[in-house]
Amino acid sequence: MHVFKDRSEAGRELARALTRLRGPGTVVLGLPRGGVPVAFEVAVALDAPLDVIVVRKLGVPFQPELAMGAVGENGVRVLDDRVRSLSGVTERELALVEAREREVLEKRVAQIRAVRAPEDLHGKTAVIVDDGIATGSTARVACRVARALGAERVVLAVPVGPKDTVGDFPEADEVVCLTTPSPFRAVGRFYSDFSATEDDEVLHLLGAAARRPAAVSPQKDAAPVHEDVLIPLDGVTVQGSLHLPATGGVVVFAHGSGSSRHSPRNRAVARVLQNAGLGTLLLDLLSPDEELERRAVFDIGLLASRLMAATDWLRSERAGSRTVGYFGASTGAAAALWAAAEPDSGISAVVSRGGRPDLAIGRLGDVQAPTLLIVGGADHQVLELNREAARHLRCPHRLEVVPRATHLFEEPGTLDAVARLARDWFTDHLA
Repeated sequence: MHVFKDRSEAGRELARALTRLRGPGTVVLGLPRGGVPVAFEVAVALDAPLDVIVVRKLGVPFQPELAMGAVGENGVRVLDDRVRSLSGVTERELALVEAREREVLEKRVAQIRAVRAPEDLHGKTAVIVDDGIATGSTARVACRVARALGAERVVLAVPVGPKDTVGDFPEADEVVCLTTPSPFRAVGRFYSDFSATEDDEVLHLLGAAARRPAAVSPQKDAAPVHEDVLIPLDGVTVQGSLHLPATGGVVVFAHGSGSSRHSPRNRAVARVLQNAGLGTLLLDLLSPDEELERRAVFDIGLLASRLMAATDWLRSERAGSRTVGYFGASTGAAAALWAAAEPDSGISAVVSRGGRPDLAIGRLGDVQAPTLLIVGGADHQVLELNREAARHLRCPHRLEVVPRATHLFEEPGTLDAVARLARDWFTDHLA
């Protein structure tokens, strides 16, 4: 069974199957919310504008995940008569569900169009992208909406879907689906990470895509990089995971004691940054043997020197003149600030998550990069340490407290808040 790591990886794989559509006559349309991170990767690869078509599933009242149809912009509606018949949904029940979903749809359309005007589809090829289809109801509505908006050709592109649905889709001129497993059951089964996409992430991806053409035009043919790397540092070789889009800033992650580049928390933040068009380098600043030495784990000077050396390697071997930021957690935050305090560091932004900036207190006054300190509201001791550290910073800085969060941000929604704060800080300062 083919399983995608996340929506971004699925989008990159899907883009490779769509390269023939690259050109000025193509517009990529993501289905909010989950389809937009997939569509973003496709739009980047095709060098095409990114927009959305907002649709809402009409769920059976007693089983909302089962679609009996869908509604879209401009009053378009598609019904699945088979599901309606089997479920026994009455006209009144259908009308109530439709009224509720149209209210949500109209609010979402208003929110998106307040910041993003719709793309003109007249005479264009509309590539409609979702993270997968099951019954296909929402995708059918989206295809009809695209035609109503003037699209000359409609292509539905999804990473995964059931074979019978994909094979019978008259609403699209062409369907591209990477895998059609049987039995199918649900889209989420084919993703290792199928976490929810939030509205503000959709808006941010649309904004990043809108800013992209001017930024990438000098290197638009450069290939994105996704690889594990070995970095020689001060007589040791450390390992890293590098994600590098065609252009844009790069965020280097410095993890805390007892963690590694495989940290699920740092990887969750990295995915959000990647979806916003940023590169990431997650790396281990110590060798496996050094990780066992407590002295090395808390040697902030050593960690900072390794971080600076890794940054030099990144610039010379992969990133060139791209802007670079640091994301540090716990002791890694102290190392990031220590390194950023170097006069010639060239670091454009720093974010600390549950960090210990107090461990670099003597260096904080020399940091010039705009710095964001993120601390959990229930992490009382670290919060006081960050408040004291903030008083030593002379650079533009801000302290953000995530309510009810403890040191590791394990409470529901708290890590998502960290990721959004970091994303906004880096996209503002790494442009």
